[in-house]
Amino acid sequence: MTKTLYVFSYSVWAAAAELAVAELGYKEGDVTFKAINLVEGENFTPSFLAINPAGTLPTLEADGQVYTSTAEVIRALIKDAPVKVKDGSAISETFHQDKYDPNFALILTRNDAELTAKNAGLPGLFLSKRLEALEKLSMDPQAEAYKAFYEDKKTNIGGMLAIFQGKAPEESKAHFFAQSQAHFDSVKSAWFEVLPGILPDSGFIGGELPGEDDFHVGAWLTRVAATIGAKSAEDALAAVEGAYGAPVPGRVAAYWAAWTAKPSWKKVYAGGLH
Repeated sequence: MTKTLYVFSYSVWAAAAELAVAELGYKEGDVTFKAINLVEGENFTPSFLAINPAGTLPTLEADGQVYTSTAEVIRALIKDAPVKVKDGSAISETFHQDKYDPNFALILTRNDAELTAKNAGLPGLFLSKRLEALEKLSMDPQAEAYKAFYEDKKTNIGGMLAIFQGKAPEESKAHFFAQSQAHFDSVKSAWFEVLPGILPDSGFIGGELPGEDDFHVGAWLTRVAATIGAKSAEDALAAVEGAYGAPVPGRVAAYWAAWTAKPSWKKVYAGGLH
């Protein structure tokens, strides 16, 4: 039966599922991709919430089942795949912890200069467009069943946007700067301390072929590289070293080289790192 995978070209975790599809030997037509524009808030429509009440990507419909978390989606794809790969471990869960959240890494700001730049760039646009969509969609009669969802999202995104636009109290901005610095430090520790302890000297966590853990870690690495200014596979490590002020550990550099040489990685990130 055809699988339907809901994705978006700038979604870090949708990219993890797309890497899995590309590596697992699925033929053309085995998986139908449906784009959900996160910037425009299409994941907040009542019709999508009826599929995935969390409104997150990736989402997979297959064999009468709906899988709504990245872990569930990738595990389901692996289960039915023509190519068999190594099952995942707690490593995948590690990179879904809040302290390493690659989505927060995109919007974190540690000072006024970063705040001004990000408000004028994709993060500011992303927040404003999503709040606009939430305001509009929450008025739809079909949205009544998801009222609590809409109110929670409007509060969270509205509060963040107020900081970006300079409309929040100074204490709120100061708290956000401190939260951002802590997150920046956690992500740095993942690159320089956590990853060297779990990555092999060469190849992938799954062996010669990427395994379940690799789909998560590969997408995470790529998103974080993008958030600190990397534009391509070639300039990513220099961007990381410039942002964090230290040479990238050898195992991490080797792992990045292994992933970025893969046709699957080149396909998923053909439009740019995200």
